[in-house]
Amino acid sequence: MVLRRHPIAPKASGEWMRVAKIGSKPSREYWDATARHMQNGGANRLWQAHSDAVNIGLFSRWLPASSGCLLKTDLFDESLNQGLLPFLEDRAAVVTGIDTSFQTAHAAHGRHRHLRGVVADVRRLPFAEGGVGCIVSNSTLDHFESHDDIVDSLCELSRALRPGGQLLLTMDNLANPAIWLRSRLPFAWLHRLGIVPYYVGKTCGPRRLREYLREAGLEVVETTAIMHCPRVLSVAATRYLNDRIGERARRRVLRVLLTFEWLERSPIRYLTGYYIAMRAVKPCH
Repeated sequence: MVLRRHPIAPKASGEWMRVAKIGSKPSREYWDATARHMQNGGANRLWQAHSDAVNIGLFSRWLPASSGCLLKTDLFDESLNQGLLPFLEDRAAVVTGIDTSFQTAHAAHGRHRHLRGVVADVRRLPFAEGGVGCIVSNSTLDHFESHDDIVDSLCELSRALRPGGQLLLTMDNLANPAIWLRSRLPFAWLHRLGIVPYYVGKTCGPRRLREYLREAGLEVVETTAIMHCPRVLSVAATRYLNDRIGERARRRVLRVLLTFEWLERSPIRYLTGYYIAMRAVKPCH
């Protein structure tokens, strides 16, 4: 695994608390401190297992059995549990992951010793133009401060894709009333109430995201919404149950949460889904 350390050494948890209190723009130091906090018991692993299951259900439909060289745009899930890596490795010849946080990438490598990883910013990818066959970006681009950062990231992902390659993208869904309301409230308040565990940034609804993808030179071929269970209640319940139930009960809880995904087939899916999901292809011409 390739890990290029950021020249500024990450601070202790004070940086994490400082950003949480005043809602300032998160730095790499902030994400390093957040990663340490999550790895030291701050993570809700039962909820993360549900998130992984929902994402795998989506990508199993969208990701071809042989995807060549695949890039995953963050390693947060893999730093805390299995994440999507075992599934992606079954679908691609080579899987490379990037993360802006050295702490996250280092922890992911500790769990997955064979992982190919790079500490990098998705807005400035260290890859040649057209060198990647497929990109999986699940809830990475919704942690930036501005829409310009989202557009820059999509343009950079498009640059790295080979013609005919595809981008599988999920982001917070602004068409969902709960996400819309959350986006209007100060992060510091939301964090203090336990509604968001770390910084959440700008996002958009289905129409604007399609426009951004077209601006980046990508053709949207499929759109849906995922993660339909009531999020605030579900996160609170799974956090309470996380260390209080055994493996068999955990499986039952996960099955119950997954039943809400039938709403993906309903006409109101963009109102109930917490994430917008799009599959986009880079044209060959």
